[in-house]
Amino acid sequence: MSGARFLKARKTLGKTQKEMAVLLGVSMRAVHSYEQGWRKVPSHVERQVYFLLSQKSESFRQLGPCWETRKCDLKTRSHCPAWEFDAGKLCWLINGTFCDGTEQQDWEQKMKICRKCPVLKTIL
Repeated sequence: MSGARFLKARKTLGKTQKEMAVLLGVSMRAVHSYEQGWRKVPSHVERQVYFLLSQKSESFRQLGPCWETRKCDLKTRSHCPAWEFDAGKLCWLINGTFCDGTEQQDWEQKMKICRKCPVLKTIL
């Protein structure tokens, strides 16, 4: 997550830097550093930010599960943790999903795909 995207997310949520720091369990200095691009946004913070955005998004509430949006076949679905845990709207939150037909091993690899996906795009 870039500093600009983090700042936009904070403003979308209507939070001050101090309020955002409390929500994320980080220091206000960390929030400032993320926004300035001086410090990389850690994956656990990025996940929390996306989750908070998802809870404020009207279009997210109307979205169907990822396997329908991405038209995954039953074989792919049956191996995917998003399907297993019935978390088709929160697929971007779960490691090991089978996006683009392959298992995503780490957060950076996964997010390259998720940021282009219509499921996550509804909250971005």
